[in-house]
Amino acid sequence: MYDSSSHDATARRIARRLNAEYTEGKGADIVTEGAAIEVEPPETIRDAMRQLRGYRKGVYIAGTNREALKKALEVTAGTTVGVMNNSGDIVKGSTRKRKGK
Repeated sequence: MYDSSSHDATARRIARRLNAEYTEGKGADIVTEGAAIEVEPPETIRDAMRQLRGYRKGVYIAGTNREALKKALEVTAGTTVGVMNNSGDIVKGSTRKRKGK
């Protein structure tokens, strides 16, 4: 299992920065008008792709540390899914567009 305190701290930090709410449970951890963000530690990066299915806005995986960031970049290569670091800085932009645009 992974360190959930690291996940929660990262999710809260990014949500605060984006003036959004961190929601535990199914779906993305943080949802704003323009983005859906799933926070993951290295052990569960691949799960994020499933969590982000169906969102018709920018979608991002935010890694909880450098190892998670590296894995997220590997997993999202060639996809519409973007990547953020644990502070919410965009490292790889999402190319997924809103429905109808």
